Amino acid sequence: MDQVLPPALRASASALRPPPLRATSHSRAEAEVWAELRAEAEAALIEEPLYAGIIQATILDQRGLAQAFAYRLAHRLGDGDLARLAMRDLCLAAFEADPQTGAHAVRDLIAIRERDPTCRRFLDPFLFYKGLAALEGYRVAHWLWHQGRMTLALHVQSRISEVFGCDIHPAARIGSGVFIDHATGVVIGETTVIADDVSILQSVTLGGNGKESGDRHPKIERGVLLSVGAKVLGNIRVGEGAKVAAAAVVLHEVPPHTTVAGVPARVVSRIPRNEEPALTMDQFFGDGI
Repeated sequence: MDQVLPPALRASASALRPPPLRATSHSRAEAEVWAELRAEAEAALIEEPLYAGIIQATILDQRGLAQAFAYRLAHRLGDGDLARLAMRDLCLAAFEADPQTGAHAVRDLIAIRERDPTCRRFLDPFLFYKGLAALEGYRVAHWLWHQGRMTLALHVQSRISEVFGCDIHPAARIGSGVFIDHATGVVIGETTVIADDVSILQSVTLGGNGKESGDRHPKIERGVLLSVGAKVLGNIRVGEGAKVAAAAVVLHEVPPHTTVAGVPARVVSRIPRNEEPALTMDQFFGDGI
């Protein structure tokens, strides 16, 4: 993520932090996740024979995680304008051309497993979770955008919005280990920057403020939790390890390691530096400063 962040956000993101979510390399993590996903798929064949054909085609017939992601995204995003086969080739091209896209997808999948108490296996988010599908679809659209294929990028964005109820502009910059829970009503604007290990709940808006052009959307630093219905508006920064409470409307900078709440939002508590709201998913406001 560092190579796409502005200098100020790079400096903050590189500060001393606890160990990351995983200690393995991208390649090893992907191999381990893929092996576990296949094992879960094989068990699911026995558990639910009526779904066996989908599981077989989506996972067990694929040669790797990138191919499986491409197949599943194409199955859900393909339509009359762009058939599933063409969409699959497009998604696969993105995953194969940019190794970082696949690495991000692995960390996104791990993030769901670690942060969502309802998630007991990789298979469930891979097959069904709208937030994961919307985020990986965005990664395809983002790759297309930077290839100069803006029409196709916007088509993918439109399909993600139609199918998953989550609108992410393909020019936005989003790191890895990002968890979009439920996804319904999430809006992420064109010049938004989201660092690694951020958690975003339903109905969150990262939007502009007024009709200004240029860099006009929020910058969300590492480890931030954006709670249900939070609105962050304008080219403002939400500092590392901060928490934006449910239904808060944020119009000004949020200091690192603080909780903000209210309309307009204000600081209501401090967060210890060794706590990571995005990982604990704790939406408690606090008892004051």
